[in-house]
Amino acid sequence: MDPYLIKKMTDKTLYIYASQCIFVCAIIYGYQGIHLENVHKWIGIVASIAILLYKSQRILDEDFLLWFIAYLVTKYPEVEANLVTINYGVGMACSYFEGYLVHVIPSDGAKFVGFEENMDIYAAKQGIVFPVKRLFIIITKSMYCPPDLKHFNKANRDDLPYLEACQSLEEIEKDVAGVKNRTYRNSAYKIYRPDKPPVYLSAECATPLHTLHRVLQKTAIYEDLAKVNVPEVVSDFCRTLSSIISKSPECRDKCELVYYDDTDPKANLASILLDKIRDLEPNFENLKNE
Repeated sequence: MDPYLIKKMTDKTLYIYASQCIFVCAIIYGYQGIHLENVHKWIGIVASIAILLYKSQRILDEDFLLWFIAYLVTKYPEVEANLVTINYGVGMACSYFEGYLVHVIPSDGAKFVGFEENMDIYAAKQGIVFPVKRLFIIITKSMYCPPDLKHFNKANRDDLPYLEACQSLEEIEKDVAGVKNRTYRNSAYKIYRPDKPPVYLSAECATPLHTLHRVLQKTAIYEDLAKVNVPEVVSDFCRTLSSIISKSPECRDKCELVYYDDTDPKANLASILLDKIRDLEPNFENLKNE
């Protein structure tokens, strides 16, 4: 056979296999993405392919792409499940921030004075002290949120601190998304302690997680959510919301995320909140109402 023809066929074969390699790499990239931690692996793969092409070696046989596509098909449900889980936690955190926190934390420059000043007004009227002027957002491990935080108190344990609801802070009224005079209201609580004065704070649960918790109790209706990974959702929600708040000049240092393992019979929410207050304001015992 003509040497030129042989060379041309060889070049065509190499071109085909090189195209297949590029195609496979593109699939892998779309499947898992290239991150800093695995760049060195990609460099090794590309270098190996380059050497084989230079040496005119056969890289892939004809069945490889079919085998690889079949593998991706079998992995697709797992990938899809992970994406759903991540999207739920991240999405709910963004929705909670933009749909709620931005309405109750910063001043709107008109009708609402802002969360900190709202706490000052309430404290002056009630003759109390808020040692920490932040909204404590309770994130439970199970995502369950009771209508009153007192349900997390330990029964028959007079030696432990416990929560009791107070009158709510002044309500906030805004026109939002076509709803006229929509109202928002933050709750105030006091923590009773054995032989010590009560400690006041504003606290509430993260309602998006509570909504998802209710949904997961009705998987016969919401079948697509039956396999949601709750720990991952909670983790993604906490991580994302914390990051968003830290990047917001208007909300930074005005919200405090508190993780509470409500499945642990030894965990006491009031004690956890006291520890958090102590961390944020070590001198809180000596603060007086001004």
